[in-house]
Amino acid sequence: MVEQSSEVPISGPDETAVTMSDTGPARAETERKLAAALAELVEADHVAADSHFFTDLGANSLVMAQFCARLRKIPDLPSPSIRDIYRHPTIRALAEALAPASPDGDTPAAPAPTAETAPAPVPATPVNPLHHRLCGAFQLLVFLVYSLVYGYIAADGYEWISEASGPGSVYLRSLVFGGTAFVALCAFPVLAKWILVGRWKPGEFPVWGLAYVRLWFVKVLLHANPMVFLVGTPLYVLYLRALGARIGKGVTILSRSVPVCTDLLTIGAGTLIRKDSFFLGYRAYAGRIQTGRVTIGRDAFVGEKTVLDIDTALGDGAQLGHSSALHRGQAVPDGERWHGSPAEPTDVDHVRVPPARCGTLRRAWFGTVTLLQLLFVYIPIALGGAYMVFTGIPAIGKRLDPQTAVLSRPELIPDALAVSLALFFGFVGAGLVALYTVPRLLRLLVRPERVYPLYGLHYTLHRVAVRITNIKFFTWLFGDSSYIVHYLRRLGYDLSRVEQTGSNFGTEVQHETPFLVTVGTGTMVADGLSVVNAEYSGTSFRLSRATIGPRNFLGNNIAYPAGGRTGENCLLATKVLVPLDGEVRTNVGLLGSPPFEIPRSVDRDARFDHLRTGEELRRHLSAKNRYNLLSMTLMLFARWLHVFLLTLFGLVSVELYGVAGQVVIALFLALTLLMTTAYYVLVERCMTRFRALRPQLCSIYDRNFWLHERLWKVPVQYLNIFNGTPYKSLVWRLLGVRMGKRVFDDGCFMTERTLAAVGDECTLNAGSKIQCHSQEDGTFKSDGITLGARCTLGVAAHVHYGVTMGEGSVLAADSFLMKGEEVPPGAHWGGNPAVDMPEPGGGPLPPDLAEKKTDAAAAATR
Repeated sequence: MVEQSSEVPISGPDETAVTMSDTGPARAETERKLAAALAELVEADHVAADSHFFTDLGANSLVMAQFCARLRKIPDLPSPSIRDIYRHPTIRALAEALAPASPDGDTPAAPAPTAETAPAPVPATPVNPLHHRLCGAFQLLVFLVYSLVYGYIAADGYEWISEASGPGSVYLRSLVFGGTAFVALCAFPVLAKWILVGRWKPGEFPVWGLAYVRLWFVKVLLHANPMVFLVGTPLYVLYLRALGARIGKGVTILSRSVPVCTDLLTIGAGTLIRKDSFFLGYRAYAGRIQTGRVTIGRDAFVGEKTVLDIDTALGDGAQLGHSSALHRGQAVPDGERWHGSPAEPTDVDHVRVPPARCGTLRRAWFGTVTLLQLLFVYIPIALGGAYMVFTGIPAIGKRLDPQTAVLSRPELIPDALAVSLALFFGFVGAGLVALYTVPRLLRLLVRPERVYPLYGLHYTLHRVAVRITNIKFFTWLFGDSSYIVHYLRRLGYDLSRVEQTGSNFGTEVQHETPFLVTVGTGTMVADGLSVVNAEYSGTSFRLSRATIGPRNFLGNNIAYPAGGRTGENCLLATKVLVPLDGEVRTNVGLLGSPPFEIPRSVDRDARFDHLRTGEELRRHLSAKNRYNLLSMTLMLFARWLHVFLLTLFGLVSVELYGVAGQVVIALFLALTLLMTTAYYVLVERCMTRFRALRPQLCSIYDRNFWLHERLWKVPVQYLNIFNGTPYKSLVWRLLGVRMGKRVFDDGCFMTERTLAAVGDECTLNAGSKIQCHSQEDGTFKSDGITLGARCTLGVAAHVHYGVTMGEGSVLAADSFLMKGEEVPPGAHWGGNPAVDMPEPGGGPLPPDLAEKKTDAAAAATR
């Protein structure tokens, strides 16, 4: 006898098969609609209610993100997040999880929020075109005046030092001039802040206005002053106090992200803030600058790659883990440990190194010695040494000698060639020698697994090794090629038995010490990996080994700590929080912060597997190596040619120095920036033949991918000087970005410029990233990203490829907007991965955006 099933198959108009279970007709109708939507995306005739999205249907995260976006447009269906998809990977499980049970046992689908009921962010403030132009004109004037003042000071200093007789006199004069200039450069931002601003207060004001000009001016001065190089020392803490920050005793700050609204920053005694953290005290939001307090209690811990938004707080003894964020209004109670973006409670203890004796006297001694070394050793040797070296170069010395006749113009090019070749390739050669010798000597004195107090000899040696081994030029040169493996191995990495792919590591890899990094066989790493293998407390540090398992893939922008609980065959998604507790994860993927498990891979990602083994791999890898070697050669040539042009321009300036030395130096500075920008824009556009990139889905052994790799080697550091000015949008346009009018960019980065489109009056915060590609296990995917007018990207927000953000929408700080997502007009999203997350206190949508949001939902139901 055959038992009769209690499930009855039903079909919709599109013949998509589902079943009506015992839960009732409303649930079955929801399942039918969900199945119909998914069947269209996966190009299937029907989708069973119990078919697994990934293992049975072969879907991937991009398809499921598009599925979520489609469902959000249908008012009578649930609105799942990508986290819901992975937790409930069948139609039946998803419908059951998202539809709350009614009193009669039925489970109707919850309607999507409408424009009238959903909280919405504050509407964007319209930008006054006149204010935009006046602000840009003022910022240009500031730069020109700064260049002129610098020219006068540099000219007078050079002439005074040049009158010295003998090395001893040169040293003394360099000491006096350099020390005076150092004090002046440090003091001027403090004076400017107190005179122009006074005390920062919580509030808001429009971008491009007078109040913004004051903030920009103070911010530029803070970023340009030499105290930034003293991050990680007690002197930096004292400097922030002079700027108005309330900071207790024994605070250690390792982050180079300088807080601007310092009066709104409070840090209790004994607190530790690790590197790559943002706690600016302000943010740009919907066309306005908002300032707010950041309060950190006593003995607190702030981890690597974190963001503290305005109006946030950590209590005494509280911890915020790595790759985490506090969104506006969040507060961690005393003694609690939180992680995630936005942060939530956890049991993980992120302070894993015992304390050591490190009192006020030790900190004072370290700060005093550091300052004396700076004033009496580094500055005079740098100035005096540079003077003696450059005057000793015949091409320069003969032009500075007033008794030498004016040289003929044909001598300029040979002299510039000789000087530029010596400078550039001398740096490359000396840099490689220093990389492979000095850190190996220093490691003999700083031993792993030993606890050392902060601010001592071992701490100093560790910092020197960190700076030397993290020179970015060489990872840019060797990254995204087979040669990065040899570079890292000689640097000290333990790479096990390498399975060469030609893209084992990206161009941006950093660490605390290269000698305690282990990477398993067959592992591939994208850009932005930070190996956190130095553990800190408020008084001590310890070097520990960080081990990344075999056959892993690590996405972009990941902090991998010592003790990370991942093992073999894991996929770590972009911006994931690497777990420090629980069982060792194997054969899974991890996504989000806090992380959750996803499938390690899906069938659709295996289409290029035949290129990864055997003769096919050897043939394609050989071709890729040749192409990458040419890319590296072109990079070196382009970099050297830039140095040559600057040298040529410098020699012409030196020859004209006697006419008007101060003005010549000022013009050299201004024209150097202009020439550098124009040069690298031209280099990049020539590489693409002045054409826009096209979306790709290909193997890493495809020439289209190799072109992307080549473009990633073009320098873009020069863009940082344009942050917060109208000129950055102009440079983005020259690079191929479809950039709207009056965009405010405070430090955004775009990987594939010609695939990005940014609407009018968008607001892009510091550390935000628009990434139009993904590379997973040898498969490269790229697609466009479109930001509608008046969108906002929060601090350190990350937007993946194939994304569309509707007009007036907002992505909160440190959020990760996954590939293929569609953010409705006027919506406020946040989190990692990002979901609809209205910020508390958001006002109503303006009528035009409310109408667009309603129309979009109505159109999707037609």
